[in-house]
Amino acid sequence: MLARRMWVRFETYHDVTYFTPESLAANAATGSRGGWAGYFGTRAAPLGAASPELVTALFYTFHPAKVARAVPAVWATASPQRYLEARLAGADAALRRMLGDDVTGPEVAEAAALAREAAEVTCTAGRPLAAANRALPWPEEPHLVLWQACTVLREARGDGHVAALVAAGIGPCEALVLFGADTGLDAEYLRGARGWPEASWQRARHALADRGLFYGGLTSAGAALRADVERRTDEVAEQPWTSLGARHTERLRVLLTPLTLRIARQNDALKVNPMALDPVREMGAD
Repeated sequence: MLARRMWVRFETYHDVTYFTPESLAANAATGSRGGWAGYFGTRAAPLGAASPELVTALFYTFHPAKVARAVPAVWATASPQRYLEARLAGADAALRRMLGDDVTGPEVAEAAALAREAAEVTCTAGRPLAAANRALPWPEEPHLVLWQACTVLREARGDGHVAALVAAGIGPCEALVLFGADTGLDAEYLRGARGWPEASWQRARHALADRGLFYGGLTSAGAALRADVERRTDEVAEQPWTSLGARHTERLRVLLTPLTLRIARQNDALKVNPMALDPVREMGAD
């Protein structure tokens, strides 16, 4: 599906926000203590000084206690505006390193214009993180315009994915159990990264087993449900590309591909963000 082919590209460009050395350093400069505090501060900042309950609800797969260790303390460390400045500075520095001289090239400028158009026509109804990010002022430099557009598109897709999980009756911890079983990512890593106690993880597994979705791994029904959630996520993420039009969407795909492959390969070398999809493999399947 076209929405999935575009996702792997704008997700990779957006991901420099959180996991690159430059972004981590920019977050630390706010006074945040630890990578997760910087993550919650920078990702939630478009919402204003959001409560831990709101952040937990919107980010979905984090245990409430993990969020509460960072929020609202991050707002005492630095204002949401300061976190917005930090994430823009981190993304700027990371993209300049990763793309080199091409960061100011005509291809980036053209991609930025097309991606901004896609972001501006994206429906944000029922998509709070996408709406909050799109309400921010646009940067002036094209590589940062492209980054902000990718961020809006990424959060719009994520909001839609949460809606699909809710509609399927899959809770936050259950979503992680199914995701890990489907992708082969280590369950202990996922549990720790999102802050879920072992008891909560086991309850989620038992709840999924009671529904016939999980038994030491995905059942056929579990795999079908996971596939249906992904299909629904893709379906509701098609709208920007339908609005942008086939010719412009294809041109954006062509422009983004070499940029995001360069970023993905450098991320692989640094073992950045192991929870992310594999862009090199995914784009190789196009």
